[in-house]
Amino acid sequence: MSQYQRLLLIINPAQRHSPALSHAAALARASGASLHIAALMKSLGILSLLEEGDRTQAREDYLQDHRDWLKAQAAELYASGLDVTTEVAWADDIEHDILEHVARIQPDLLIKQVQHEPALERAFFTPLDWHLLRHCPVPVYLVGGNGNGEALPRRVVAAVEVSDSESADDALNERIIQQAFGFALQCDAELHLLYACDISAAFLEDLGGVALTLSELTRELREDLERAFHRLAERFGVPFGCRHFIRGQPVTVLSEFALAHDVDVIVMGRKQSRGLSRFLGSTTEHILYQAPCSVLAV
Repeated sequence: MSQYQRLLLIINPAQRHSPALSHAAALARASGASLHIAALMKSLGILSLLEEGDRTQAREDYLQDHRDWLKAQAAELYASGLDVTTEVAWADDIEHDILEHVARIQPDLLIKQVQHEPALERAFFTPLDWHLLRHCPVPVYLVGGNGNGEALPRRVVAAVEVSDSESADDALNERIIQQAFGFALQCDAELHLLYACDISAAFLEDLGGVALTLSELTRELREDLERAFHRLAERFGVPFGCRHFIRGQPVTVLSEFALAHDVDVIVMGRKQSRGLSRFLGSTTEHILYQAPCSVLAV
């Protein structure tokens, strides 16, 4: 049985060429899941310049235009055999309304196009997608990148964190790999496992004998982490050729790997943001703006 029975797609109907719709439809078709499409729109500020009666009519006409468009899209999907439902509505608080839809519909997966925000704005306002990554109770599939011209992904990477001892990361790693495995299986995609090992002893090279000791400790820790990574891969039956233990900062490693290997989706974990990370963003949140692919956050 598919791990997806019910999918929820959130779209901005003003962006009618978003690839999120074709991605959601392809995944629903492959998994046999039902698909609910919610087109949520913020009120148009320009309408406030109109008289009240004209404003009401303009709002309704604008809404009806998008209803007609989405109804036509849904009719094509229904004709192809999909179980699809739609709605178009105004949303004064997009985040609240999306989470309300999730609570009401109880989807197995929330799908949405990545909403790119300028770095300056991110410094003062938390992006909508970051809010969803932090607060949505179900896995979030954020469609980004240029894709490979196909709606279904062909190469999926599960990005994990390992330690040299048992830790709380193990449970999250298990969820990441299981979600990635199910997603790849559903899409008939190739699955890879990757860990970005962010340890560097380069700054110790000129510190003499003490540096040698610390450098040795760093090397031993790296070797321990690599062994732990391979144990994790073996536990889930990941072939050796699909395992990638790469030194470097996670966002850089994942972005460069995705670009070099034509990765379609990176499956990552979400952790509760605390301290500065609430404002600066986590690895998963920054990947949205740097990796040339989609992100499925668990």
